[in-house]
Amino acid sequence: MFYRLSAVLISILTFASCGSSSSGSSTPSAPSPSTATVSIVAGARTLTTTAYSPNPLTITRGTTVTWVNNDTSTHDQVADNGAFNTGNVAPGNSASFTFQNAGSFPYHCGLHPNMVATITVQ
Repeated sequence: MFYRLSAVLISILTFASCGSSSSGSSTPSAPSPSTATVSIVAGARTLTTTAYSPNPLTITRGTTVTWVNNDTSTHDQVADNGAFNTGNVAPGNSASFTFQNAGSFPYHCGLHPNMVATITVQ
C-alpha cells in the first residue's frame, strides 16, 4: 500500500511540474525586419502610374523596399523630395532602400519621368 501511495504522489508531482512556466526569464526576440517588393513592370518606360506595382504602397517605418526591374530598360527610382535614389537598376536587377521616417514619398524614374508612384510610411 505504501508503494502504491508513493507511486501516485510521484505521478501527481511529475504532471504538476510539466506545466508551462511564465517566469519571465526568457529573452524577448527582436521583431523581424519588414520587407516589401515593388515590380518595375514590363514596358514601364511607356507607362505612368502603372509602371510600378504595387502603386501606391503603404508600409511601416523600418521596412526595406526592394525594386525589381522586370522591364527591358534600365530605370532608377528617385524620391521627389530627394529622400532616396536607387541609382540605375538594369533589367533583371534590383535595388533596395530602408524607410526609417514616416510620411508620403512620391517618386519617379529619373530616366523616364512619366513613371510615377507613391510610398506611404506609417
